[in-house]
Amino acid sequence: MRRIEENVKSQDPEFREVKVSVVVPAYNEAENITPLMAEFSKMFSESKMKGEVILVDDGSTDGTFLKAKACQDKYNFLKVAVHKRNKGLTEALMTGFSIARGKIFVFWPADLQYLPEEIPKLVERIDAGYDVVCGWKQGRYGIKRFVSFVYNFLSRILFGVGVHDLNSVKAFKREIVNEVPLRKDWHRYMVVMAADKGYKIGEAKVKVYPRRFGQSKFGFFRIPIGFLDLLSVKFQISFMKKPLLLFGFSGLILIFLGFLTGGVAVYLRIVKQEGLRPLLYLVILLTLMGISLFALGFLAEAIAGLKEKIDNLDQTISGRKRFRSTSPPGKKDERES
Repeated sequence: MRRIEENVKSQDPEFREVKVSVVVPAYNEAENITPLMAEFSKMFSESKMKGEVILVDDGSTDGTFLKAKACQDKYNFLKVAVHKRNKGLTEALMTGFSIARGKIFVFWPADLQYLPEEIPKLVERIDAGYDVVCGWKQGRYGIKRFVSFVYNFLSRILFGVGVHDLNSVKAFKREIVNEVPLRKDWHRYMVVMAADKGYKIGEAKVKVYPRRFGQSKFGFFRIPIGFLDLLSVKFQISFMKKPLLLFGFSGLILIFLGFLTGGVAVYLRIVKQEGLRPLLYLVILLTLMGISLFALGFLAEAIAGLKEKIDNLDQTISGRKRFRSTSPPGKKDERES
């Protein structure tokens, strides 16, 4: 994941004046761009909030980029980035984050199902002490409501994060982007990964409206992909820290079942005078699988230990960069003496 560098930007007075950076990924949303930017203009004017909007055209083919550039000439808060091909929502967000100058990042879709007037509400919760604030959708939004309910229900069970809607608009402190690893489509799990690192999670109600222009990008193929990603993130958060708990425990269970099956086979052979060759094969299978899983657990422990050392080294290097960036001009860094 690209690290969002702060050592140069923190010295820029203009950078310090930007409080909120709203990142808007857009894929074939040409009809929504102009009214959306008008809503952003209204929000900034009424809230008196110093912010910017970064629209990332993710390989659109309907003229989204041209609409965005036309709006850029009209609104000085707007920046436009473009991908030559569609790379997906997570990559579009990362492109926006790399350009953003604000202390608070906001993820906002371009489909006008959420109005920018809700953004100050999320930012106020950040100012109140939360690190991440999720939007809790209020309103009707079709079949996606049921899918969202199931997803959030499973997420609360697996991760124990006490918010109603993990996959909605959200505001979060800039530092979250550097601390949370984002792979393809893992933007959905930014909240649970931030919670796992100890960040404070909150929520605020936001209204959701029916789509007026364009077509929804939601497809049913995303449901099984999302479910598999859910399990992958759970494994990353829970078992990658102590993988022997998963592989070792599973291996011990299989070894125990192997011995138990072996006992049954011996009993049938000696007492009942019956020899069942399939039981012997089952004993061998269970025992070998158990030993293999147990060995895999030790190997995974070694990998997890190496990963922890790399993460610690990365944090140390990043800390030194931030230390140097905050040193007064002309003052030598004590760590370099």
